[in-house]
Amino acid sequence: MTDVYDYSDRIGRVEPSATLAISNLAAEKEAEGADIVDLSVGEPDFDTPANVVEAGKAALDAGHTGYTSSNGIPALREGIAEKLRGQGVDATAEEVIVTPGGKQALYETIGTLVDDGDEVVLLDPAWVSYEAMVKLAGGALSRVDLAPHGFQLEPALDDLAEAVSDDTALLVVNSPSNPTGAVFSETALEGVRDLAVEHDVAVISDEIYGQIVYDADHVALASLDGMDDRTVTINGFSKAYSMTGWRLGYLHATEAFVSQAGKLHSHSVSCATNFVQHAGVEALEHTDEAVEEMRQAFADRRDLLVDLFEEHDVDVDVGEGAFYMMIPVDDDDAAWCERAIEEASVACVPGTAFNAPGFARISYAASEERLREAVDRLVTNDLL
Repeated sequence: MTDVYDYSDRIGRVEPSATLAISNLAAEKEAEGADIVDLSVGEPDFDTPANVVEAGKAALDAGHTGYTSSNGIPALREGIAEKLRGQGVDATAEEVIVTPGGKQALYETIGTLVDDGDEVVLLDPAWVSYEAMVKLAGGALSRVDLAPHGFQLEPALDDLAEAVSDDTALLVVNSPSNPTGAVFSETALEGVRDLAVEHDVAVISDEIYGQIVYDADHVALASLDGMDDRTVTINGFSKAYSMTGWRLGYLHATEAFVSQAGKLHSHSVSCATNFVQHAGVEALEHTDEAVEEMRQAFADRRDLLVDLFEEHDVDVDVGEGAFYMMIPVDDDDAAWCERAIEEASVACVPGTAFNAPGFARISYAASEERLREAVDRLVTNDLL
């Protein structure tokens, strides 16, 4: 069929999500009967906590199926603000926009802050969609490579200082990090604060994995002195509460920012799904035990992988949060990942997707049995 569409320059700037492409390929092979150990997807392998599911059902039964106020139902916005206050952030319900997933909150934030040619600083390795969203907004990228510093920000603060200037419009920070699992220290975040204040830069703090932390403390960037009025905090329910398919996220910033971002929000998605927001209230109020059980399981799996890789002399930088690990592979990491899925039936994401050539990202949101199977297959096929 002839393609008659005249596509915009904007859409031509970006490629499809590399992480979803690998996950889709794994799903196709499984549909054909292959036994794929899929370590590509950033999705908890736990069911949504039963009380949250029941709250969603009850909300449906109660007729919560229409539009809500654009920024979200009051109970959920207040619950989010209360959670942020517990992290030291001076937050109110009026400073929150509830979105259909954390990705939408990021998209709205970047769309609100970035004009054509604006400089946006990313910390590499960086989650794949940051670059795409900046390009869709017309922004220009400046990048700081954390790989030589064990994926940590603190030893790279001098490099960050060289990248951030008065011309910088936005800096994106993601701690705990996807794809590395790194948790940035309070000293590192204070370094971010000092640069942001000095150069009058806005900062996105993507804290979607903030409740999945093991050997470190999660620090909310907006809680630091001088950052409450220049930080847009992004978070959501997908990871900590195993609610990926529910599509529920949020952003927090000043009321002035919310009034501007609310324009994009109202003209794009109108509001997050009504009954899902009610389930979100339940998640915030009554799932601490379930979240802790999942967090501990992820910690155990991470430690298992570290031991397995050590047995095979594979040196990895051990992250302190999220459920990802970057493993060193061939210089052509894309070819290595292709071999991994074709020869070993193990799905991983090439490091180049995150601007980290020579690595592959694996997700340990899988059972210990499947993680052992994955490492065994990679070793058997001479991939490790």
